[in-house]
Amino acid sequence: MKKTLLAFLLLVTTSFTYAQVTTSPTTFNTSEAVTITVNILSTETNCNTLSNPSKVYMHSGIGDDANPWGYNVIGNWGTDDGVGEMTNNNNGTWSITITPKTYYNLTDAQANSATKIGMVFRNAAGDQELKATGCSDIFINVGTFQVTLNSPENNSTTLITSGGEITISASNTSGNANYSLVANGTVLDTKTNITSYTYTHTNITSNQDYALTVTQGTNSTTKTFSALINPGVLTENMPNGLENGINYNTNDATKATLVLDAPLKDVVYIAGSFNNWSPSLDYAMKQDPTSGLFWLELTGLTAGKIETFQYWAIDETPITNSPVMVKTADPFSTLVLSPFDDPEISSETYPNLPEYPSGQEREVTVLQTGKADYNWQVTNFEKPKKEDLVIYEVLIRDFDANRNIQDLIDRIDYFKNLNINAIQLMPIMEYEGNESWGYNTSFHMALDKFYGTENKVKEFIDLCHQNGIAVILDVALNHAYGRNPMVRLWMEDADGDGWGNPSSENPYFNQEATHSYSVGSDFNHQQARTQYYVKRVVEHWITEFNIDGFRWDLTKGFTQNCTASDENCTNSYQQDRVDILKQYADYSWDMDSTQYVIFEHLGQDSEEQEWANYKIDEGKGVMMWGKMTDPYNQLTMGYASDSNFERMGSDAHGFVANRLVGYAESHDEERLMYKNLQYGASSGTYNVKDLNTALQRMEALGAITLTIPGPKMIWHFGDLGMDNSIYTCTDGSVSTDDSCKLSTKPQPQWTENWLGDESRTAVYTTWSKLNKLKINEDVFEGEYTITSGDLTPRIRIWNSDLASTDLNDVVIIANFDTTIQTINPDFPSNGTWYDLMDETGNTSISATNAIPLEPGTFKIYGNHIPQSLSVDEVVHSDSFTIYPNPSQNSFKISTASTHLSVFDITGKLVKQFKGHFTTTHSFNVSELKSGLYIIKIINSIGQENTSKLIKI
Repeated sequence: MKKTLLAFLLLVTTSFTYAQVTTSPTTFNTSEAVTITVNILSTETNCNTLSNPSKVYMHSGIGDDANPWGYNVIGNWGTDDGVGEMTNNNNGTWSITITPKTYYNLTDAQANSATKIGMVFRNAAGDQELKATGCSDIFINVGTFQVTLNSPENNSTTLITSGGEITISASNTSGNANYSLVANGTVLDTKTNITSYTYTHTNITSNQDYALTVTQGTNSTTKTFSALINPGVLTENMPNGLENGINYNTNDATKATLVLDAPLKDVVYIAGSFNNWSPSLDYAMKQDPTSGLFWLELTGLTAGKIETFQYWAIDETPITNSPVMVKTADPFSTLVLSPFDDPEISSETYPNLPEYPSGQEREVTVLQTGKADYNWQVTNFEKPKKEDLVIYEVLIRDFDANRNIQDLIDRIDYFKNLNINAIQLMPIMEYEGNESWGYNTSFHMALDKFYGTENKVKEFIDLCHQNGIAVILDVALNHAYGRNPMVRLWMEDADGDGWGNPSSENPYFNQEATHSYSVGSDFNHQQARTQYYVKRVVEHWITEFNIDGFRWDLTKGFTQNCTASDENCTNSYQQDRVDILKQYADYSWDMDSTQYVIFEHLGQDSEEQEWANYKIDEGKGVMMWGKMTDPYNQLTMGYASDSNFERMGSDAHGFVANRLVGYAESHDEERLMYKNLQYGASSGTYNVKDLNTALQRMEALGAITLTIPGPKMIWHFGDLGMDNSIYTCTDGSVSTDDSCKLSTKPQPQWTENWLGDESRTAVYTTWSKLNKLKINEDVFEGEYTITSGDLTPRIRIWNSDLASTDLNDVVIIANFDTTIQTINPDFPSNGTWYDLMDETGNTSISATNAIPLEPGTFKIYGNHIPQSLSVDEVVHSDSFTIYPNPSQNSFKISTASTHLSVFDITGKLVKQFKGHFTTTHSFNVSELKSGLYIIKIINSIGQENTSKLIKI
């Protein structure tokens, strides 16, 4: 997992001037031309990394004081397209001349109300930038009429004692103006024809929302700020049974209790839609004297009504560079609204998305009492065995055109026909921005709305379970990003823009990462609060979404023993990391003993063995990611060097059982097909760079990856020979650096109908057959040997626990050379060996035969015809009858069975019966709609049969 570019949309509470940026003229309106000049040699900023750039770009936006980027943003980060390009003055300065109204394409209303331009400067590639001191964005004023609120700061909140006072001072440019101060809707003071304003509001006994409006002719500007009464410590015992976050009252939908763990904070108010975002003293949270937790019961709520809220947490004596007050959503939110991301979410993806509350800033938490539970169709899903797993890794954003979870629901047959039995979703938790890989997570318990609603995700999981497919979530709990409430509650914010990194007081995060792969803010997993948070995240997704397991991202970062610069330490055995990750695995298994636990560690065998072998006698054990991209890509390109793939199996890592999720491709690696086409070998007329030739070699890749005992993984569309580079940009071009790695990818697999392409479908069909064999035949859970390191690898797989009449021995050979090769399969026994890719079972050879293999092909032989071979196509002699048919409420069948499944005409499982059913048993389908259904049974001897039912 790599670092994600952060969004530039920031809210500000104060105005700045910068010596490194000047404007000519000094003041200007949106309809006037202005020349903006930046001095890249300025030493005022520690973010000046523009080192002798050939080009400088201004990435900028325009808006008002609350959001200087809010009206429009101009610039395409990392793209050398001329948009925002500046002129070199050859003296260390660069300039650009714009007319704001036309440059930012403003409406008349926006042009009249715009007060700020925000900007960041970059080189052409976007890998160097210039910001202001403290690494904040640079802001300049717009308009000849400017108002400065000197005290208190604009959009600020001041904490005062009851009966105290607050002094308001402001000034304006361009001559005399009229001032009007309003508090809680009542005019407090007016002054006319002045340029400098002062007023002291005394004897304040209730919370106040102020608006200072300054008018000069037709120009008018309003500055807003607030004052909160310090209620002192409101000590009261918290009721038993509450946990951090929202606690819904199961007996009374008009009530909910909020709990916040906020050590070192003196006062916490709850502001929300239920108090018009103007909290009175009644909304000051109480503090439990034993735990120190802040809590407050909300009353008078309406069942089913969506409410929104924030915590306003106050520290009366903050440490240097930390704010007095932080406004934040709940750390344990399960749904948040964002002023940054929500406007880009389509109504098709998220119908009836709640509106972000006007006048607020940053994320808010959604609260809804009396919410109806999802009606799960499958409540007792039996997960596939770990040894049989074929996991399909999916980035929802790049799966199909709508980039949402509905795309996966609509394509369920694509997964079923490939015969995979698990889908691993890259992070779907609320992350910063919309079009992301998801590893820049901010709220680990909230679904990112860009992918759909909670119920839609549950529908997808339910549908997968109906079709025997497990769902695994990729979760990034090594770190969190700046919108995370636990970062912001204890942050350094020297520039006062409301964002920052963890301070020395932060009880969750390290100020400096304790490993060498840091992204975002680094969690301290030795802290009890962090451990509690992680366990709550695990609990939420298991209990609320019926998730079958987690893939833990970047587990190397879970140590406290190293430094950011010491990669040797990070990659060495760390006992604290071993222990805490075992603890998290145990918690998952306590919730559900069959949970899949997968670590992306990619580290030393000695450490991975501790997890893979952990509680293996209980059928558990952690599964470890096993990257084998490079050796496999050497083979598919046609090169023998560095092509040893023995570590694709668990044995090479010293695991007691098959607990290695081996893969040739993942989201983090270059596509094999891209390198095949760019760098493939050739001999005579055989050229790996030819598309159809390269695709055929991907069929052979499946044979020497998917069959090896233990769980395996496919990166989405590897099964169709996806040949887009990982560095493909949104426009289809390929970047020369890694700047487009995280970019949204084109969708040729659908737009070009790859399923109608014979060469691409051949890969899909071959892998589907291989998956079917792996999942259904127990031989693939046995022992194995791998002979590799040249272009004709051989794999033998056998299972001594199986009967002599069963398929218990398999030999796989392949030719990745560019010329025909005659290969001795070295069969372990004499007799007949059957070609397992021939579903008729009619192709066989003698064990003494040497096999000529064309380049890029393979053979997989077994010592018996497998039981699962072509089971879907076999017509059994003991077919069954349904009666009565048509049926109204119930039916019986003419044979004994152990399983009966009812599918609608789309292939969706709608009802299921499990047990030992005789011919007298009646199957009730009264709740089903009228129509045609497919009935599938497993009879008493394990055979599958299907028939049709008409429901009237």
